[in-house]
Amino acid sequence: MTFLDLTEGLAERIIQCNSTYTVRFGVRLRGRMYSFIGWRSVHSEHSEPVKGGIRYAPNADAEEVEALAALMTLKCSLVDVPFGGSKGALKIDPREWNQQELERITRRFVQELNKRNLIGPGVNVPAPDVGTSEREMAWMVDEFRRANPTDVVNARACVTGKPLSKGGIAGRTEATGRGVQFAIQSYLRDPRTPGLNGRRDLKDASVVVQGFGNVGYHAAKFLSEEDDARVIAVAERDGYVANPKGLPIELLKRHQVQTGSILGFAGGTSAAGDMSGIELACDVLIPAAMENAIHSENADRIKAHLLVEAANGPVSFEADKTLRSRGVTILPDLYVNAGGVVVSYFEWVKNLTHIPFGLMERRRRERRNQTIATALERMTGKRFPADMRDEFLEGGAEIDLVRSGLEDVMRSTWARIADLMEERPELGDYRTAAYVASIRQIAEAYEAIGI
Repeated sequence: MTFLDLTEGLAERIIQCNSTYTVRFGVRLRGRMYSFIGWRSVHSEHSEPVKGGIRYAPNADAEEVEALAALMTLKCSLVDVPFGGSKGALKIDPREWNQQELERITRRFVQELNKRNLIGPGVNVPAPDVGTSEREMAWMVDEFRRANPTDVVNARACVTGKPLSKGGIAGRTEATGRGVQFAIQSYLRDPRTPGLNGRRDLKDASVVVQGFGNVGYHAAKFLSEEDDARVIAVAERDGYVANPKGLPIELLKRHQVQTGSILGFAGGTSAAGDMSGIELACDVLIPAAMENAIHSENADRIKAHLLVEAANGPVSFEADKTLRSRGVTILPDLYVNAGGVVVSYFEWVKNLTHIPFGLMERRRRERRNQTIATALERMTGKRFPADMRDEFLEGGAEIDLVRSGLEDVMRSTWARIADLMEERPELGDYRTAAYVASIRQIAEAYEAIGI
């Protein structure tokens, strides 16, 4: 069934990646030469620069990178940030190399990307992904500045997800997990959705999280600490930990950092080598690990009411059909994990403007709020409530503004998806509605520039 009336040939143009570059380079390490292979794929330049993470993974390949680049194009279009889609990967297991070796490998990779104009604030802007973090982004921006010594004004905007000391933005590390929280909240607030069996909040809702890296950890933390949900299980590649009363997420993370695994945590029951953690009965299942975690062989055993795709492509095509036929509601990755690119956009803007968010207006807001509080006290003859006063008078730090901006984007994007579903019920599910909304905007961009 066709849901979009695109001009002839335009669908094929949108589907195809514009270019995929393979780079092979050597680095002398441990007394010998090691060869590495990496990729950077540019899916669409209907809006520039292009944007997308770089992952370090031993099973990376060009096909995966192209697929993820296409997803980035769709994601940026859906949340309406002015980027085209790109993605990169280096075929490497970062656990096999120490920090100094990884830095040398990363810097050589950046040199190869820079030679081909595949990194730069106005052309192609990488970010962290699986196997990379703000540490690698700091190395990348430093190497880019070395290779481009005259670009002192905008060089920091060549990558996002940097440490604060290198031009990063408050809230970037938590952004994708925070976006997952805002996506669930937006869904539950909408009276047009079934909610959680009719419920409109997460209080005491049971949640299972697969993957306890950056995204899974932050999503679990915010849902349990701020929305009063019970994270009853956390699953990883070596098994899962469960507690029907809810896991203390901060303590579990501390245990993982200290031991290298979530297993053996005293606050829950460990199931070593058991991959069935995602099959536990729960209200909300959040796959936040790798692609195709839910597939044709285990889809029938999923017992969640709401499945929230925090990872890229965690549900296979066959599993998606199976789950929807059983009445499971799926919030698609295209929307759910867009928090990272939204806050990356904020960081990119901050780097280009050279002004931290809130710098020009924070004190004015504080004085205005102080005036309002004083006026209320005079009119009522009562003191402003002490438990509310500090928060009301606060002018808003950068992280507060970043969170506010992210919440606004996630809410407005949900409204686009839900409105489209209401207008066109034949779309059938939120994933299709998100794709239609995104591709329609991309098509309009191509037509506007005469392609």
